[in-house]
Formats: sequence, C-alpha cells, structure tokens
Amino acid sequence: MGGDGLRSRFQRVKEKVRLHGDESQHEQTDQWSNRDLIPLPPARRTWGWFHYYGFWTLSSLNITNWQTPSSFLTQGLSVGQAMMIIIIARFLIGAFSTLIAWCGLKWHIGFTIQNRYTWGLRASYIPLLQRILLNFIWNAVQCWNGGRLVAVCLTSMWPSYARMPNFLPDDFPATGDQFVGFIVFWVLSTPLLWIPPEKFKFPFMFTTVYSALGMISMMIWALSTAKGAGPLLYQGVNIPENSQWSISWLLLAGINQSIGGVAAGITNGSDFSRYARNWRAYVIGTITSGWITGILVCVIGLVTTSAAQKIYGQVYWNPPDLLMTMMDSGNGSSAARAGVFFLSFGFALTSMFENICGNAVAGGIDLAGLWPRYINIRRGAIITFVAAWIVQPWQLVNRAVTFIQVLSSFSVFLSPMIGLMATDFFLLRKRKIRLSHLYTKTDSSYWYWNGVNWRAIVAWICGWAPTIGGLIVTVGKYPNASEAISELYFMAFFIGKHNRHSMSFLTSGIIFFGLNKLFPVPGLGEYDEVDVYGTFTTREAEKLGVIPVEFQTEASGSAEPSLVQEAFEKKE
Repeated sequence: MGGDGLRSRFQRVKEKVRLHGDESQHEQTDQWSNRDLIPLPPARRTWGWFHYYGFWTLSSLNITNWQTPSSFLTQGLSVGQAMMIIIIARFLIGAFSTLIAWCGLKWHIGFTIQNRYTWGLRASYIPLLQRILLNFIWNAVQCWNGGRLVAVCLTSMWPSYARMPNFLPDDFPATGDQFVGFIVFWVLSTPLLWIPPEKFKFPFMFTTVYSALGMISMMIWALSTAKGAGPLLYQGVNIPENSQWSISWLLLAGINQSIGGVAAGITNGSDFSRYARNWRAYVIGTITSGWITGILVCVIGLVTTSAAQKIYGQVYWNPPDLLMTMMDSGNGSSAARAGVFFLSFGFALTSMFENICGNAVAGGIDLAGLWPRYINIRRGAIITFVAAWIVQPWQLVNRAVTFIQVLSSFSVFLSPMIGLMATDFFLLRKRKIRLSHLYTKTDSSYWYWNGVNWRAIVAWICGWAPTIGGLIVTVGKYPNASEAISELYFMAFFIGKHNRHSMSFLTSGIIFFGLNKLFPVPGLGEYDEVDVYGTFTTREAEKLGVIPVEFQTEASGSAEPSLVQEAFEKKE
C-alpha cells in the first residue's frame, strides 16, 4: 500500500516536471523532440541583422579579442603581420560560420538536430556530449574571469576592497576578493537565463553600444595622455634566433590558432541562425560585426596597449591589469576610479552576456537534445550555469594550466565535425533534408544501423587521429620532439591546434564523402513534400517545393486523408 502511494507520488512529480507542448503548433514532446528542438516556425524567427551584429559583437568586444595581437607579437612577428593574421582569420571564421549555419537558415533546425542526419539519431550524442562538456567548463572559466572584472568594479567604488583580508584557507587556489568577484558575477548573470533567445535584441543592443563606447573612450584617453601611440605599435619582426619556426609557419599557425579559438562556436552556428528572419540578416550581421568589428577591436586593443606602455613603462595586454594600474589599485583620484568603473563595467557586461549566450544557452540547447521530455533551453541553461560550482574554475585557472591548454586545443576534435557537417549538407544531400525523419526512429532514413552511421564515426576519427601526436607534444612542451609531428599539428584545420582545423576539416570531409559513395545511404536528397511542422512561410514553401500550411488548412475539410496526416501517421 505504502509502495503504491510512493509510486503514485513519484508519477505525479514526474508528470509535473515533464515538458508539455502545444500539439496544435506541432510542439510534440517525446524521446526526440520538444518545443525548443522542432524546426522554428516563422513567429519565433525574430532575429534581424542587428541581432546578429550584437551576437557577433559578444565575440568581438571582449578581452580575448582585445588581447589577440599579443600572442603574435610575443612570437616575434611584426604588427603588420599580426594584423594580417587577424584579418584573414576573422574572414575565415565568418566564412566557416556561415557555411555551417546555412542549414539553420534554410531548415530552421539547430546543431542538436543537424547532427542526426549525419551521425544517426543515437550517434549524434557523440558531438552533443563533447559540446556539453565544453559548455560546462567554459561557462565556469568565463564566470571566474568575469569575476576579475567585477573585482575591478568593486575596487573602483570601494578602494578598501582590494585590501580585503584573505578569509580563505592558505591552500585554496584563490584570494578572498577574487572569490567574492566570482560570486557577484555569477549572481548578477543568473536573471539573464530567463530571457528567451527570441528576445535578445535589447541586451544585444545595450551591450554593443555600451562596450563599444567604453573601448573607444579607453583608447582616446590612452592616446591623449601618452600624446601618441607608443613604441609597441611600430614593432618590427623580432623572431628569436633560437626559434625553430620561420615567419611563414608562424603566420600559418596564427591563422589556425585564431580559428581554433572559436571552433566550438562555429559548430553550433545553426543553433542561432535558425532564429533569422532571412539569410541576409545573418550574413550582414556576420560581416559587419564578426569580421569588421572584430578587426577594429584588435586595433583598438593594440593602440591602447601601446599608448599605455608609453605612460606606465610596461606592457599591459590584460585590461583588468591595466584598469587597476590606471586607478593605482584603488588609491587614485575619484575621477580615475569613476572612469575605471565605467570601463570595467563595459568589459564585465560583455563577458556576462557572452557567457550566457555562448555557453549557458548553447548548453541548454544541447542538454535539451539529451532529455527532450524534461529539459528545454531554459532548464538546460540553468543546469549549465549551476554546474560552474561543480567544475570549480578557481582550481582550473590557477592550478590546472595544462588542462586549460588541452581544452583550448579541443578544436582538434571539433574541426572534423565541421568537415562532416559541410560535406554531408552541401555535397551529399544537396542542401535537402527530410525534417520528419529527424524526430523518429520508425522508418527514418537517419536511423541507419541502430541509430548509428558508422561512416561518420570513421571519418571523424581519421580527421583528428593524425594530429594527436602534435597536440601532446605542443601541450607537453617536449623539446626533442620531431618537427614533422608539430608541423602536421600546425597544419591540422586546413590538414589540424595551430593549423589543425583545415587538415581535420578536409580529411574528415573527403573520407566521409568517399565512404558515402562506396557505401550509399538511403534518403540522400529527399525532403518532405508537406510542411509537417508549420515551419515555412508561403514564399519559403514555394521555393522548396513544399505544400505550405495554408494549403493544408484549406484541404483539412476534405474527406480524403491529407499528405500531412499521412506524414504524421508514418512518423508515429
């Protein structure tokens, strides 16, 4: 009796937690689908070009992009060569992003679903789990780094904050003021989790304008105070004599290193491109912000750092360090502290929303793909965000440096995925997919063998396997390792970490294409003849050759079974 009561209560709780969609809007909730995973209908596709301008601004108006020239200048390259790397890399980032995002623009599905037709419904968990792991860890690290900016803000308001007694144990890998900054950043970020992606326009707009004004103001102040740009801006080639790499190798490594830093964002481009009103909105936003603004921020960071070197006699590439110096660690004038607050708040704001959008929301979408019955974007984003306390970023950042380096090189595994996705969608399927088969295993072309497409797994492994030796050598800093291993690793995006992506991209793509020609799969180039999910506008349906919603509604009074009914009967 007691067991039955407990079971009954458990069932009630389970039913309460379970997600429920509006069936009339095709928002069925089952093992493969929920409201956030189905192809987005026109009413939810609200992003215009400025949304994407703001979206790309998050990866442009930030500390990482500000510091980008430093990694190339410290290797001995000139300013001109460093900027050449940045211009080429930002262009390629935009090109690769658009390539992968095109599926979302045309069929309005995200990364989670996009992988199902390539890997198989079950094997799609392989790329999904990798993305979830990265989202968990980078969300935590971003919160910790954002906490440093919050600490600068707090110091500018209360100078005594920087002199706070350390209340943490001596063996704890952080100080009290750093830990408080992390807590404040995490708490202030949490409300943003309740904003649905469809309504990101205002946060994008506010963050873009505020952060841009802050960076420009910081550069103007530095140039005015220094009365010039400073010596760093005119640095020529200065490669150490004992360097084993020529300029050409360093240039090649720099381009691929830059692409590798955002490879995770490239893979899930369709998660956000599916919200576009049209493809022009995505392309215009990507070019104006992802490429042009991204380059300008690098220039601003370089000019500001160079002028600051003239002022302080030292190079400060990290904005929090420069901001603390500008106000003399809180001991400066009230005007200096007010200026630092304005600037540090802008950096913190960008870091905050970049983390929510790029890690928490993206993690929410990926987690929804694992448990569609119980997790939607918001719940998944909350889980990802809370996981920051389990990951303990203070341990990773301050103690596990090698682990962070390995994570930074994780694009070795991601770039082959990009190759698979591009090859399958553009070359094999000719940009045509059957949406109804992505949400069921019954008679699905994408079920393959028990939900696994072995061709994708083989091609993916072949893409990253040749570069693993170079990854180990580079991260482990083995001095006597073969140059050939490192060079293969450098060339690895176009053949895999520094140039890792191309090799991985091309190798996996070519092998996948060959395997599909040798062992053909059913359903290539097929698509639904009817708009099963109410996904397309009348104009879109006409271009695709699909029966639009309006026609289905008009035909619903007929005694004859409609094509939509037949499609759903097959799906069920």
